Amino acid sequence: MKIVAGNSFRDVAEEWLEKCERDELSIVTINKIRWLLDKAYPKLGALPIEVIRPLDVLAVLKTLEAAGTLESARRLRSVISRIFRFGVATGRIERDVACDLRGAIATPKSKNLAAITTAREAGVLLRAIENYTGHEITAIALECSAHLFVRPGELRQAEWPEFDADQSVWAIPPEKTKMRRPHWVPLSRQMMAKLHRLHDLTGSGQHLFPCLGKDGMPMSENTVNLALRRLGFKADQMTAHGFRAMAATLLNESGQWHPDAIERQLAHIETNEVRRAYTRGEYWPERVRMMQWWSDHIEELRKAPLVQRSSFGSVPTPAVRLAS
Repeated sequence: MKIVAGNSFRDVAEEWLEKCERDELSIVTINKIRWLLDKAYPKLGALPIEVIRPLDVLAVLKTLEAAGTLESARRLRSVISRIFRFGVATGRIERDVACDLRGAIATPKSKNLAAITTAREAGVLLRAIENYTGHEITAIALECSAHLFVRPGELRQAEWPEFDADQSVWAIPPEKTKMRRPHWVPLSRQMMAKLHRLHDLTGSGQHLFPCLGKDGMPMSENTVNLALRRLGFKADQMTAHGFRAMAATLLNESGQWHPDAIERQLAHIETNEVRRAYTRGEYWPERVRMMQWWSDHIEELRKAPLVQRSSFGSVPTPAVRLAS
């Protein structure tokens, strides 16, 4: 094989990213890859890709490991490996040197994202959200997180043209979803009212939840989590992603909905090919009824009498008034 000299690691990486964009890799994923590569470019970017050794890559990964960002180190090794494989496929190099580094850094411990999964504590959370005293757009983002239980990135990147008010449905395009499949979200009466309220605030722009002061940019990924902290819920109690676990748990416990309908609404893909063939209908009519029931149900939880004791031990009250 003839090795083409003079190609820097950054050159090959950017060419690979262009291919990823042509292959319609989601914008969210592309941005995460760029964020990771920015950590590799200072040491590897200017080097000709054919001279980079495993130890050069390991030095970058060890820097992340020393900082305690083990998951980022793991993902960066995978990204670098894919770039080297692209280099092999395009004739720049003969092998993927990052492949030798599997197991060379500490493995991050997997952990479940914190979530409230009981009706009692859901009521506490929903009353807290109702009394949120921060920015109104953030307050609506919290409410939408509870009613829609989509992935946080899908919510904060939502754009007005994706919503059909006549059909009461939100069509999330495939490039914005984790599975790169289009996803439809039925909108309850409560959600339609919230969207009309939000449209008065942000309807003249592109995003439902814009980043204040940055035209054309969506709300920061930390906004909802920071709002939850302001409400007194710690990171090990509730997260923006936790609204999905809350909905999944309470919907399943209700016994009123087919588990597959819940899974489809969570945008989970059935991995069994035969089973997937039998769920091609996506349970749409049931999902429409289910989303209205869910909005009604969490409204009932919000209005339920305040429970004096909390499984959290204590939920701080100075930041928010918990309505009875």
